[in-house]
Amino acid sequence: MNRKVILYISTSVDGFIADKLGSVNWINGQEENYESDYGYNNFIKNIDTVILGYNTYKQVVEELSPNEWVYNGLQSYVFTEKNMKDAEDIKFVNEDITTFIKKMKNTKGKNIWICGGANIANQLVKANLIDEYHITTIPVILGSGIRLFQKDNVYIRLKLEESKEENGIITNIYSKR
Repeated sequence: MNRKVILYISTSVDGFIADKLGSVNWINGQEENYESDYGYNNFIKNIDTVILGYNTYKQVVEELSPNEWVYNGLQSYVFTEKNMKDAEDIKFVNEDITTFIKKMKNTKGKNIWICGGANIANQLVKANLIDEYHITTIPVILGSGIRLFQKDNVYIRLKLEESKEENGIITNIYSKR
Protein backbone atom coordinates (compact mmCIF):
# COMPACT_ATOMS: atom_id res chain seq x y z
CA MET A 1 0.00 0.00 0.00
CA ASN A 2 1.43 3.34 -1.03
CA ARG A 3 1.18 6.22 1.36
CA LYS A 4 -0.14 9.48 -0.06
CA VAL A 5 2.08 12.53 -0.12
CA ILE A 6 -0.12 15.53 0.65
CA LEU A 7 0.78 19.19 0.34
CA TYR A 8 -1.45 20.82 2.99
CA ILE A 9 -0.71 24.53 3.04
CA SER A 10 -2.25 28.00 3.25
CA THR A 11 -1.78 30.71 0.68
CA SER A 12 -2.87 34.29 0.20
CA VAL A 13 -5.23 35.09 -2.68
CA ASP A 14 -2.18 36.23 -4.66
CA GLY A 15 -0.24 33.00 -4.05
CA PHE A 16 2.09 33.67 -1.11
CA ILE A 17 2.65 31.28 1.83
CA ALA A 18 4.46 33.89 3.94
CA ASP A 19 4.80 37.66 3.84
CA LYS A 20 8.03 39.45 2.87
CA LEU A 21 9.33 39.02 6.44
CA GLY A 22 8.53 35.29 6.41
CA SER A 23 5.61 35.69 8.81
CA VAL A 24 2.29 33.83 8.63
CA ASN A 25 0.45 35.95 11.19
CA TRP A 26 -2.05 36.92 8.44
CA ILE A 27 -3.51 33.38 8.31
CA ASN A 28 -7.00 33.90 9.67
CA GLY A 29 -10.53 34.27 8.38
CA GLN A 30 -12.85 37.23 7.95
CA GLU A 31 -14.26 37.25 11.49
CA GLU A 32 -11.45 37.68 14.01
CA ASN A 33 -13.22 35.95 16.92
CA TYR A 34 -14.29 32.93 14.83
CA GLU A 35 -13.28 29.63 16.48
CA SER A 36 -12.54 26.63 14.25
CA ASP A 37 -9.77 24.25 13.25
CA TYR A 38 -10.91 24.50 9.60
CA GLY A 39 -10.74 20.72 9.18
CA TYR A 40 -7.21 20.31 10.56
CA ASN A 41 -8.12 17.67 13.18
CA ASN A 42 -9.89 15.60 10.53
CA PHE A 43 -6.90 15.91 8.19
CA ILE A 44 -4.28 15.02 10.81
CA LYS A 45 -6.04 11.74 11.75
CA ASN A 46 -4.68 10.21 8.54
CA ILE A 47 -1.12 11.56 8.92
CA ASP A 48 1.84 10.06 10.81
CA THR A 49 4.73 11.83 9.07
CA VAL A 50 5.42 15.56 8.73
CA ILE A 51 8.01 16.96 6.30
CA LEU A 52 9.42 20.45 6.89
CA GLY A 53 12.26 22.56 5.64
CA TYR A 54 14.50 24.29 8.16
CA ASN A 55 12.84 27.70 7.74
CA THR A 56 9.39 26.24 8.43
CA TYR A 57 10.77 24.34 11.43
CA LYS A 58 12.39 27.53 12.76
CA GLN A 59 9.12 29.44 12.32
CA VAL A 60 7.20 26.78 14.28
CA VAL A 61 9.64 26.65 17.21
CA GLU A 62 10.35 30.38 17.37
CA GLU A 63 7.07 32.05 16.35
CA LEU A 64 4.08 29.73 16.23
CA SER A 65 4.66 27.36 19.15
CA PRO A 66 7.86 28.12 21.07
CA ASN A 67 6.89 26.17 24.20
CA GLU A 68 5.91 22.81 22.71
CA TRP A 69 6.37 20.86 19.50
CA VAL A 70 2.98 21.07 17.79
CA TYR A 71 3.39 17.76 15.97
CA ASN A 72 3.94 15.54 19.04
CA GLY A 73 3.12 11.93 18.28
CA LEU A 74 3.92 12.35 14.60
CA GLN A 75 7.33 11.61 13.10
CA SER A 76 8.72 14.90 11.81
CA TYR A 77 11.61 15.15 9.36
CA VAL A 78 13.32 18.53 9.02
CA PHE A 79 15.42 18.91 5.89
CA THR A 80 18.50 20.99 6.54
CA GLU A 81 22.21 21.15 5.82
CA LYS A 82 22.78 22.24 9.42
CA ASN A 83 24.19 19.66 11.82
CA MET A 84 21.43 19.44 14.43
CA LYS A 85 20.65 16.94 17.17
CA ASP A 86 17.51 14.83 16.75
CA ALA A 87 14.80 15.21 19.38
CA GLU A 88 11.78 13.14 20.30
CA ASP A 89 9.55 12.93 17.19
CA ILE A 90 12.00 15.15 15.20
CA LYS A 91 14.76 13.91 12.90
CA PHE A 92 17.05 16.30 11.03
CA VAL A 93 17.80 15.04 7.53
CA ASN A 94 20.45 16.10 5.05
CA GLU A 95 19.62 14.16 1.89
CA ASP A 96 17.78 14.59 -1.38
CA ILE A 97 14.09 15.20 -0.63
CA THR A 98 12.82 13.37 -3.72
CA THR A 99 14.81 10.21 -2.96
CA PHE A 100 13.67 10.35 0.67
CA ILE A 101 9.98 10.74 -0.26
CA LYS A 102 10.14 7.90 -2.82
CA LYS A 103 11.46 5.62 -0.05
CA MET A 104 8.88 6.84 2.48
CA LYS A 105 5.97 6.28 0.08
CA ASN A 106 6.81 2.57 -0.02
CA THR A 107 6.96 2.06 3.74
CA LYS A 108 4.01 1.18 5.96
CA GLY A 109 2.18 3.99 7.63
CA LYS A 110 -0.37 6.71 7.25
CA ASN A 111 -0.11 9.62 4.82
CA ILE A 112 2.84 12.02 4.60
CA TRP A 113 2.20 15.73 5.11
CA ILE A 114 4.35 18.20 3.24
CA CYS A 115 4.04 21.06 5.73
CA GLY A 116 6.43 23.52 4.13
CA GLY A 117 8.09 25.40 2.88
CA ALA A 118 8.03 26.43 -0.73
CA ASN A 119 11.46 25.00 -1.56
CA ILE A 120 10.51 21.50 -0.39
CA ALA A 121 7.07 21.71 -2.04
CA ASN A 122 8.49 22.85 -5.38
CA GLN A 123 11.12 20.11 -5.48
CA LEU A 124 8.34 17.56 -4.99
CA VAL A 125 6.09 19.25 -7.57
CA LYS A 126 8.93 19.13 -10.13
CA ALA A 127 9.38 15.41 -9.39
CA ASN A 128 5.57 14.89 -9.55
CA LEU A 129 5.62 13.22 -6.12
CA ILE A 130 2.65 15.01 -4.55
CA ASP A 131 -0.51 12.92 -4.65
CA GLU A 132 -2.92 15.49 -3.21
CA TYR A 133 -2.87 19.25 -2.94
CA HIS A 134 -4.86 20.71 -0.03
CA ILE A 135 -4.64 24.43 -0.77
CA THR A 136 -6.31 26.76 1.71
CA THR A 137 -6.79 30.29 0.39
CA ILE A 138 -6.86 33.01 3.03
CA PRO A 139 -8.86 36.17 2.21
CA VAL A 140 -5.88 38.51 2.01
CA ILE A 141 -3.65 39.97 -0.72
CA LEU A 142 -0.05 40.29 0.47
CA GLY A 143 1.54 41.82 -2.63
CA SER A 144 4.91 40.18 -1.97
CA GLY A 145 6.50 37.42 0.05
CA ILE A 146 7.35 33.75 -0.44
CA ARG A 147 5.46 32.30 -3.41
CA LEU A 148 3.93 28.86 -3.09
CA PHE A 149 4.65 27.76 -6.64
CA GLN A 150 7.69 28.68 -8.70
CA LYS A 151 7.49 29.76 -12.33
CA ASP A 152 9.54 26.81 -13.63
CA ASN A 153 7.35 23.99 -12.29
CA VAL A 154 6.20 21.13 -14.49
CA TYR A 155 2.74 20.86 -16.05
CA ILE A 156 0.50 18.67 -13.87
CA ARG A 157 -3.21 18.21 -14.54
CA LEU A 158 -5.31 18.07 -11.38
CA LYS A 159 -8.83 16.99 -10.48
CA LEU A 160 -10.84 18.98 -7.94
CA GLU A 161 -11.97 16.46 -5.30
CA GLU A 162 -13.53 18.85 -2.79
CA SER A 163 -14.06 22.55 -2.21
CA LYS A 164 -15.34 24.12 0.98
CA GLU A 165 -15.61 27.59 2.49
CA GLU A 166 -15.58 28.55 6.15
CA ASN A 167 -15.30 32.10 7.50
CA GLY A 168 -14.06 33.35 4.13
CA ILE A 169 -11.33 30.72 3.98
CA ILE A 170 -11.58 28.42 0.95
CA THR A 171 -10.03 24.96 0.95
CA ASN A 172 -9.65 23.14 -2.34
CA ILE A 173 -8.47 19.54 -2.45
CA TYR A 174 -6.98 18.31 -5.71
CA SER A 175 -5.61 14.95 -6.81
CA LYS A 176 -3.51 14.15 -9.85
CA ARG A 177 -5.50 13.14 -12.91
